[in-house]
Amino acid sequence: MGVGRLFNTLDTTGPLFLRLGLAAVFIAHGGQKLFGWFGGAGLEASLAYFEQTLGIPMIPALLAMVAEFFGAMAILLGLLTRVAALGLTVVMAVAIFRVHLPYGFFLNWPCMPELGHGIEFNLALAAMSLSLVVTGPGKYSVDKWISEL
Repeated sequence: MGVGRLFNTLDTTGPLFLRLGLAAVFIAHGGQKLFGWFGGAGLEASLAYFEQTLGIPMIPALLAMVAEFFGAMAILLGLLTRVAALGLTVVMAVAIFRVHLPYGFFLNWPCMPELGHGIEFNLALAAMSLSLVVTGPGKYSVDKWISEL
């Protein structure tokens, strides 16, 4: 993919709404893991959970957390959107296959302690991310501005 293709995007506002929703979810989710915001565990406890419970080593776990928070910040701005969205797509694919698939499709709405959440939420986030990989960030974005230079 050439540099021009990286920044090129549709001249429409549609992707803006995908960006805003995706960024809101991942800034909050990544902020919980990295900084302990919103009642999250913070970096040390999150890394320990990834390694001890999920069997994911420290470096890939840290990359996932960075992709969630800083990738979402980039998506919010529409900066290097395709790269950031691809990172989030990979993070959600790993979450689906490593964590949520054994629990089926649906979320655990009653929050029964013996059940985890299924893949539906992660699948929706992956689809949103993948849409931005394909379309780019749209009209109101830093990528659009760069593509017009």
